[in-house]
Amino acid sequence: MSLYCIGDLQGCNAPFHRLLEKIDFSPSRDTLYLLGDLVNRGPDSLGTLRSLMALGDAAQCLLGNHDLHLLALWQGVRKPGRHDTVQDILQAPDREALLDWLRHRPMAMHCHGWLMVHAGALPQWTAAQTMSLAAEVETALRGLELKDFLRAMYGNLPCQWQDDLKGADRLRVIVNALTRLRFCTAEGAMEFGSNEGASQSPEGYMPWFEVPGRATQDTPVAFGHWSTLVTDASDHTGLRNNTLPLDTGCVWGGCLSAAKLGAAGAFELIQIACEQSQVPGK
Repeated sequence: MSLYCIGDLQGCNAPFHRLLEKIDFSPSRDTLYLLGDLVNRGPDSLGTLRSLMALGDAAQCLLGNHDLHLLALWQGVRKPGRHDTVQDILQAPDREALLDWLRHRPMAMHCHGWLMVHAGALPQWTAAQTMSLAAEVETALRGLELKDFLRAMYGNLPCQWQDDLKGADRLRVIVNALTRLRFCTAEGAMEFGSNEGASQSPEGYMPWFEVPGRATQDTPVAFGHWSTLVTDASDHTGLRNNTLPLDTGCVWGGCLSAAKLGAAGAFELIQIACEQSQVPGK
């Protein structure tokens, strides 16, 4: 049995299948953990969702910001953007089954010693708290008030976690941390204007995984979302501040990456080149 974490697919179904061939994946033997942004911007979002759903429990999928955007389009609370490539899903005859499956995916996972999130975890959150807060959002996604939740989900404020936050503000901070976080202050105030690499932090901010004393520093964290954090198999020899970034920009003409997980934070990085060549953006 082998366990693999895979970075952002973003509708790149053909590279996904080539990666599965390269790792000799067997759904009866192995398990995939996909780190969110399953759809959008790539050429085959519909095929990607169908592929993942068909794998059953062998593909454990997180939700990313693009996946939540798709759910908001489905519920009619957002309008498509000019770079969206999810209309094939919204017009598919099996749309309801696919999107109901999507809304039941988790926001975070903690298994085999790894914490898995799409974007990040605020520095004040332990792994256990991250999972507990993720469950609050999952309850909203799966509940009867889905449309109201999605309508209130958007926005940058509050930008910082407080334990006494309630209602839409509380859920918005959790969603933003788990699906949009790149830079924050040492106190956990998030910044959403920059998607540059880690060395180009806005003044007063730092990559979330470089905050001194962050509460998840003793737990290996696998995450996606940040395609300008280069993860190259040719020179990648270990974790970065006990984190493993796996969005290597497949949809932008980079690579699709899988990490074969071992014990105690060990991993083997496997990559395939991708043919997409769009302009980077999240």
